[in-house]
Amino acid sequence: MAKTMAITDQCPMQIGLNILAGKWKLRIIWFLSKGPVRFNELQRLLGNITTKTLTSQLRELEEQGIVRRVVYPETPPKVEYTLTELGKTMNPILKELCDWGTYYQEYIRSKATS
Repeated sequence: MAKTMAITDQCPMQIGLNILAGKWKLRIIWFLSKGPVRFNELQRLLGNITTKTLTSQLRELEEQGIVRRVVYPETPPKVEYTLTELGKTMNPILKELCDWGTYYQEYIRSKATS
């Protein structure tokens, strides 16, 4: 049976990649970086994501301490998702990634016109 390596013994880059891995997590974090979002609104923003997948991704991010689920005692129940303080520390990384994406778009456009 394989032993699980303690998180303190893992490569920091690998830890980050494991948390952000997958098709949806970075996009979920990106939308939550703009403020609290309700589940259905987040699903609309993401587009082609199933309820099951979104629920699973949000639960994983919640377990990892990146996302907070807030349930308001109303009828019908209101649930919002926000970034935790730890999750907010990713904002500069997300901004840099977005800036690089913009740079890459410009690079591709310039190659297409040359």
